[in-house]
Amino acid sequence: MENAPGNLKLLAPCIQKDLVSACALETLDSIMDGIKDRFFSILMDEARDVSVKEQMAMVLHYVDDKGHVIERFVGIQHVTDTTSSSLKDAIDTFFSHNGLSLSKLWGQSYDGASNMRGDLNGLKTKILREQPCAYYVHCFVHQLQLALVAVAKKNIDIASFFATANSMVNHVGASCKRRDLLRGQLQEELVIAFENDCLITGRGLNQEISLKRAGDTRWNSHYGTLISIISMFSSVIHVLQMVIDDNPNDSAGEANKLMRDIRTFEFVLHLFLMKVILGLTNDVSQALQRKDQEIVNAMALVKSCKEKLYWMRNNGFDALVNEASSFCDKHHIDVPNMEEAYILPGRLRRNALIKTNRHHYRVELFIYVIDEQITELEDRFNEVNTKLLICLACLSSKNSFVAFDRPKLLRLAQFYPQDFSDEDCLALEDQLEIYIHYVCSSSDFSQLEGVGDLAKKRVETRMHQVFNYVYLLITLSLILPVATASVERAFSVMNIVKGPLRNKMGDQWLSDSLIVYIERDIFTCIENEAIMLRFQNMKHRRGQL
Repeated sequence: MENAPGNLKLLAPCIQKDLVSACALETLDSIMDGIKDRFFSILMDEARDVSVKEQMAMVLHYVDDKGHVIERFVGIQHVTDTTSSSLKDAIDTFFSHNGLSLSKLWGQSYDGASNMRGDLNGLKTKILREQPCAYYVHCFVHQLQLALVAVAKKNIDIASFFATANSMVNHVGASCKRRDLLRGQLQEELVIAFENDCLITGRGLNQEISLKRAGDTRWNSHYGTLISIISMFSSVIHVLQMVIDDNPNDSAGEANKLMRDIRTFEFVLHLFLMKVILGLTNDVSQALQRKDQEIVNAMALVKSCKEKLYWMRNNGFDALVNEASSFCDKHHIDVPNMEEAYILPGRLRRNALIKTNRHHYRVELFIYVIDEQITELEDRFNEVNTKLLICLACLSSKNSFVAFDRPKLLRLAQFYPQDFSDEDCLALEDQLEIYIHYVCSSSDFSQLEGVGDLAKKRVETRMHQVFNYVYLLITLSLILPVATASVERAFSVMNIVKGPLRNKMGDQWLSDSLIVYIERDIFTCIENEAIMLRFQNMKHRRGQL
């Protein structure tokens, strides 16, 4: 090699791809060694990359030896079409290459697309025909998203409000000049507030902010938009007025229309109403996207969200009106008298229906929107009412195992006949009696918050070997996935790795790069010698690493 340096290709693109492939294969083997013969679930979704190719990402969800819930990204694959048959073939190919058995598949989670969740010929149905215990859970975060979209589409007032809010954000942020005006106005307001000693100061406070643009497919992102509109309302009004005063043109006309639309009590009431609703669902959405989130806690979170909406429907209108009225007084917006007759804009007073402003805003807006939200949550989360998840809720360790119900837990075991024979169910019945007496009397289990904590504590105290059937049920509840957030995170990384400057990279190189990057905590633990040996064994090479 010293006599012919031109033949040294260790820096060539093909060698780099082989090195990345060797790293990815070693990482994938390490992940498969961690799964071994455990039960697991799959999380899948598809998305287009920058070169407009449909990519399918897969994540495995399982419980390790210490009782921790683990999610591992195992690759991305280009699919020429997204039919359920093509996706099923891709799963079968991956399972066969990595030594995974469909009999160990205990759960599957996708979005609500018909090719995924179709009852007749969807992907989940094809898998259930081969493995009846691979129960399907519709991604909770996606269901929450659909509930918010439905409310925005069904109510014309709310739809008009979001259209106005998005137009305002786009108009103010349409040019660098307007953005600079907005920043300058915010800075002036901060200086005035500081001089008047009405500003809380401290590290990390009063940072430079801007109007957040809402995403078209992520309705929870509208929550950040509404927060920024409230906090920057006076600055936005100032910028719109400057656009109007600048010179008469199309931009000035649009700014004038936006000024009239947003400086109304109705817009402000919509603003604060949707802020509260999106605030409630945003907290639930963030909690559901945790990797270690369990199905029992997810059910409780959704139930808590609906209870808060019920309480708000019955008790929250006056507080909402007071908050909106205070905001209007601060920004010199007229507040209507709630006891006066409501007149629909553009309709003559004598032809108007006799109803007060309070009736219109409370019954036709406030209660209607919240009722629609509650109805959508009930419809979307119908899995919460199924027998399987009701039985799973009995495993909760909260409040000294108050939810424990032996008949329901025995019914839960019957959902998995491959793992619980008739003899096992009889043994489980006796074991449950001893189990509940032990955990209720032991101080080690008195402060647990969920099934995940219970599993970890059982392993720490080695009681998972004593109550093996009960621990199998606990593992079952943790294996059922809640959300496909890990798959969405993989797509975010894909947009970084395969960006506009690398839009021609191959599918295999993309998948290998993503495995190494996303699962870098496993990759860093792999010895260099193992990667070098795999690289060397890929093909005959004249040079050695």
